[in-house]
Amino acid sequence: MSKIEAKLEAMGLVLPQPMKTPSGMKLPFAPVRVRGNRAFISGMGPINADGSLAEPRGKVGVDLTVEQGYQAARLVALNILSALKRELGDLDRVTAWLRVFGMVNSAPGFNQQPSVINGFSDLILELWGPEAGAHARSAVGMAGLPVDIPVEIEAEVEIQG
Repeated sequence: MSKIEAKLEAMGLVLPQPMKTPSGMKLPFAPVRVRGNRAFISGMGPINADGSLAEPRGKVGVDLTVEQGYQAARLVALNILSALKRELGDLDRVTAWLRVFGMVNSAPGFNQQPSVINGFSDLILELWGPEAGAHARSAVGMAGLPVDIPVEIEAEVEIQG
């Protein structure tokens, strides 16, 4: 078992199954694309351990609280880690988190997107530490996200061969 997976297990966290694509939705792209020593991770949302879309869904600031958005961002992190494990075979191959782009399905006037995306960043920093886990990041509000998910995150990591 990799060091990262051992940490996840010690935290009581499990990597989810691949997302069950909602009916009528077509996703003609790779969840993770590896080029050289980089892995580019497509935008992903929060899912449950069985791969189903997590609830609650809707806009943070009206349908969800900041804390619920934070938890959704944490679920997105697990979804991304699951996709990375499927592509790379071992999460220990991730040597550095480079860039994170966090999108929050925001109610009009909501301006606490960084607090929501901290759910993602805090987990990555806890797992990889302050050096490898440190990442450049944006946290922005969106008028809407696919299937009304509250958070979508894309990322880029450095990997070892």
